[in-house]
Amino acid sequence: MKQFPTTIKGIKEGLKKGDFTSVEIVEHTFQQIESKEDQVKSFIHYEDYYQPALEAAKEADQRGYEDDQLLLNGVPIAVKDNILTKGYVTTAASKMLEDFVPTYDAFVVKQLKKAGAVIVGKVNLDEFAMGGSTENSSFQTSHNPWDLTRVPGGSSGGSASAVAARQVPGALGTDTGGSIRQPAAFTGLVGMKPTYGRVSRHGVIAFGSSLDQVGPMTLTVEDNALLLQAIAGQDPNDATSLPNSTQAFDALIGQTIAGKRIAFPKEYQSEAISEEVRQAIQQAADYFRDQGAIVEEVSLPYSEYGIYVYYIISSAEASSNLQRFDGIRYGHRSSDAHNLDEIYIKSRSEGFGEEVKRRIMLGTFSLSAGAYDAFFNQAAKVRTLISEDFERVFEEYDLIMGPVTTSTAYKIGERSNDPLEMYVADLLTVPINLAGIPSISLPAGFDHQGLPIGMALTGPAGSEALIYQVAHAFESGHDFHHQAPEI
Repeated sequence: MKQFPTTIKGIKEGLKKGDFTSVEIVEHTFQQIESKEDQVKSFIHYEDYYQPALEAAKEADQRGYEDDQLLLNGVPIAVKDNILTKGYVTTAASKMLEDFVPTYDAFVVKQLKKAGAVIVGKVNLDEFAMGGSTENSSFQTSHNPWDLTRVPGGSSGGSASAVAARQVPGALGTDTGGSIRQPAAFTGLVGMKPTYGRVSRHGVIAFGSSLDQVGPMTLTVEDNALLLQAIAGQDPNDATSLPNSTQAFDALIGQTIAGKRIAFPKEYQSEAISEEVRQAIQQAADYFRDQGAIVEEVSLPYSEYGIYVYYIISSAEASSNLQRFDGIRYGHRSSDAHNLDEIYIKSRSEGFGEEVKRRIMLGTFSLSAGAYDAFFNQAAKVRTLISEDFERVFEEYDLIMGPVTTSTAYKIGERSNDPLEMYVADLLTVPINLAGIPSISLPAGFDHQGLPIGMALTGPAGSEALIYQVAHAFESGHDFHHQAPEI
C-alpha cells in the first residue's frame, strides 16, 4: 500500500518525482476525511466536493509538475466556511446562511485555483467567526485531535482539527483576534496571521473589517510560507489590499538567526499564563540565545487594555457588518413573520446564535449616541497607543516572542457558559490584530497531558519573511512538528 506524505512540501515533491498522482492523493485525502470525521468533526461540507476535486486533480496531472509557478498544483486544501466558494454553500456556521450559495469565489479561493490547488471541502468555525472554541457553530462542535474531549480552539477550529488530524495538509483560516493562532497553538500547528492588507478580504464574510485577515494553517513553517505566497496579492476589489503583497516568503528560511534581536515582553511572562506554557517559552528563548540571537525583556504597557479595546471595536464593526442579514437582503427569513418588523426581528432571532446576538448588542450599544464617546471613541484612541507600543519595540528589536495562549486546550463545555472567561482567553492575541501586524504560532512543546503549546513570533508590518526565518530556525532544532495525534 502506498504511503502518502502529510505535508504540502512532501506532496509537491512526490508529485514531481511521479511517486503518485494528484488523483491518488486526493482520493487518499477523502479517505482520511471520511475515516476521521466522526471523531474530529472538522468539515461542514465535503461530499459535494468529491467529484469536482477529482476533476481538478486530473487537470493538475495533465498539466504536469514542472512549472514551479503553480505553487500548489495538485495539492488538496480545505477552506474555512466563511470564505465564499462559487456554486457551493457557504454558511459561516450559521443557520442564518445554511442555504446560501455564493455567485462568485473569494479572492483567496481564486488564488488557490490559480496556484493549481484542489479544494476538498469547507471546514467548521464559530458562527460568523465569533468565538474561541468552535462550540458556537450552529452545526457541530469540532474536536481537538490530541484529546477528543477538548476544544481545537476557534474560530478556525475546523481548519485546525482537519490539519492536525492529517485529513488535509493545509487549510485557510481567518484571524480577527487570534482565530488562526490560538487554534494552531491548541492543536500543534503553524498558523500565520499576515500583515493587515497582505491578503485580500474580498469574498470573506466580514466580522470586524479593520481586524479580519485570511491566513494559512499547516504542519510546518515551509508549508505555511508556501500557502501564504499562493493566496497573497493586491486586489482592486479590496481597498485595504496592500501593493507588492506577493513575495517569496520562504526567501530567508535556512539563514542564520545569529545577531537577530528578539524582545520578550514582561507582560507575556505574567502569572495569568500557566506554568507549563511559561516554561516552554522560556526554553524557546534559551534556544534562540544558543543560536546567537539576542533575547531581552521589554514592556508593552498598553497591551493589558487590548482585550477591552478589541471587544468594543470588533463588536461595533460586527453589528454594522451583520445588518445585511435581515431576512430580506440576505439570510434566513422566518416563516412566522407577518409584517416588516416581524421579518427583521424573527428572522434575526431565529437565524443568529447566542454569541452573535451578544456581540451585536454590545456593538450596537458601543455605537449608540449616549455611549459612543465613552466607549468606541476611547477604544479607538487606546488602539493607537497599543500600536505605538509595538512601534517603539520594533525600533530596537527585529521580532517579539511570547506564548500564544494562557493555557493549553480546555475541555469542551468547560468555559462555554462564561463569556467573560472566553473573552479573557484572547488576552495575548488581540493586540496584534489591533496593530495590524503579522504574527505566527508554531509548536513549542507539550504539557504533562500531552497537549500542544504554541509560541508566537510577531514582527512589524511586512516582516513575514523574517518571521518565517526565525520560526524555521526554531522548528529545525526540535521535533514537535513531527509528532502526530493518535485518533
